Amino acid sequence: MQTPNKKFYITTPIYYPSDKLHIGHTYCTVATDTMARYKRLCGYDVMFLTGTDEHGQKIEEKAKEAGITPKEFVDRIVTGEGGIHDLWKLMNISYDRFIRTTDDYHVKAIQNIFKAMYEKGDIYKGAYEGLYCTPCESFWTESQLKDDKCPDCGREVKPAKEEAYFFRLSKYADRVQTLLEDTDFLEPRSRVNEMVNNFIKPGLEDLCVSRTSFSWGVPVDFDEGHVVYVWVDALFNYTTALGFMNDRYDDMKDFWPADVHFVGKEIVRFHSIIWPAMLMSMEMPLPKKVFGHGWLLLDGGKMSKSKGNVVDPVILADRYGTDALRYFLLRDFPFGSDGSFANDLLINRINVDLANDLGNLVSRTTAMIEKYFDGTLPETQVADEIDTPLLDIVKALPAKYEASMESYAFQTALADTFAVISRANKYIDETAPWALAKDSANNARLACVMYNLLDTVRVCSILLSPFMPDSCEKIFEQIGADATVTAWDSAQSISLLPRTVSVKKGDAIFPRIDLEKELAELEAQAEAMKKAAMPAVEIEPYAEENVDFDTFCKSDFRVVKVKNCEKVKKSNKLLMFTLDDGTDTDRQILSGIAQFYEPEALIGKTLVAITNLPPRKMMGKESCGMLLSATRLEKGEEVLTLMMLDDSIPAGSKIV
Repeated sequence: MQTPNKKFYITTPIYYPSDKLHIGHTYCTVATDTMARYKRLCGYDVMFLTGTDEHGQKIEEKAKEAGITPKEFVDRIVTGEGGIHDLWKLMNISYDRFIRTTDDYHVKAIQNIFKAMYEKGDIYKGAYEGLYCTPCESFWTESQLKDDKCPDCGREVKPAKEEAYFFRLSKYADRVQTLLEDTDFLEPRSRVNEMVNNFIKPGLEDLCVSRTSFSWGVPVDFDEGHVVYVWVDALFNYTTALGFMNDRYDDMKDFWPADVHFVGKEIVRFHSIIWPAMLMSMEMPLPKKVFGHGWLLLDGGKMSKSKGNVVDPVILADRYGTDALRYFLLRDFPFGSDGSFANDLLINRINVDLANDLGNLVSRTTAMIEKYFDGTLPETQVADEIDTPLLDIVKALPAKYEASMESYAFQTALADTFAVISRANKYIDETAPWALAKDSANNARLACVMYNLLDTVRVCSILLSPFMPDSCEKIFEQIGADATVTAWDSAQSISLLPRTVSVKKGDAIFPRIDLEKELAELEAQAEAMKKAAMPAVEIEPYAEENVDFDTFCKSDFRVVKVKNCEKVKKSNKLLMFTLDDGTDTDRQILSGIAQFYEPEALIGKTLVAITNLPPRKMMGKESCGMLLSATRLEKGEEVLTLMMLDDSIPAGSKIV
């Protein structure tokens, strides 16, 4: 039953404007869009918010690398050709509001919020000294690191020391723990144990909420030089986009608190601990739910540009259609769990479910009605007891579907719907319309069979419309179902199509794909894109002078392990390495690679050195050998890459 005028507020996280969006970004937004469409179908007044998180140190650094301002950088990625706006249009994302954290109204609201918490005493001034992951914009303690690296992204963390403001997160630790343990605020439940055991019970420390080491952020308007920590800026977007602390909108009274925030599991900590604590500080109602979904994995790891394992959703949508991609993203694994992405899984799912089952059912049914009845069914129809099993599961489907959707079990809702579609295909085999058509005396019975198939398709397509909106509209057109029989209430009843319904057979909605041919083409395309993305490299000319073999053999190439690495004072080029060369005596080598590597990132690496070169002094320090590296020219500038080996090779091993 529809629920008119009831409100529903759902959000995605606001996305960092990456210059390479991948299928993982699409996953959460498609899920959110599907839920928003489902609620609209049910008669809710929906507010679906998404947007972009545009401040922070990593944006500032990337813009500097590109030689443009941070605002130019984010504008190009958000609104430029092929940017986030274009991707959401391609994926048919029906958001109601799009917020950018550089929007003037949001910036002013964040300043007001920060000041309100400061005046309450929940934000105070101090000095931060600890560890910071720039890509994740996250602060960490030593105990939270994994293998001395960021536990979220696996990258190096850097020491950070600066004057800063702090939020009294520890003040709200008990209340947040109670919220997590005693309510269903955070789902799936497994996320609760992770948050409580890993972050709250070890002792929740106050949170650094301002930075002075960079300038691209919301300025703290009462203390020049400080910018607001990006996660304060980003989290409050869920309220500023409704008009909180600003006069741009006036929707707080209608839509806050949010019904659900859909977020990736890597940012559950911010949404389930920091976010409710800050809302408690502001004495605001808490969201009803945070749902932390899993990751799309490729080759066993999370997709990321830095790992070079991204999958381009634009290519997939162009090749297979947006709806087929949307369907696959939510069909193959539970929303709260990780799932593996592979091109063959996608193609097989399209072929089996969409082409064979749904597409074939629509195509066969409309084709038979055109063949046997010139496209329009007669009013006289005769039922039979063999119809009952199909009609019973069609009647039961909407309630099962609704229960799954309300618990965000998209996979189950789709599986149940396609079980009915499979049963309808079986019904064709049971009733054998081609046999009935041989005798005109069976016309009334044949017409009833065709009608039952059309009505089954109608009900299933209503339920599939939040997932595949465009394809379901095409199906409605082909089976003769207008708006009076395709609303949510219409799915609750069978036999709503006019008995004399007319069909219009069209092109195959989901054409079958040649798996082997398609995989070969995708692989070739991926290789071409990889080559195109590689920087233009100018190879240095080969030496013309020959070196005799005996002279070459006098060089002693050895495996060395980096024990320590640091910059040489008063030198912009030199790094000083302390190396284990297998002799139990440290070896010191200086190398002019400071512009290519951060010294701390090289500690623990396994390198190759020539160890029998005569020592020489560099900046007053002795260098005993030379590290091997590869050089190339990019845009006229030399780029150097150290030769690194597998860490299992012991120090001192001779290279032969």
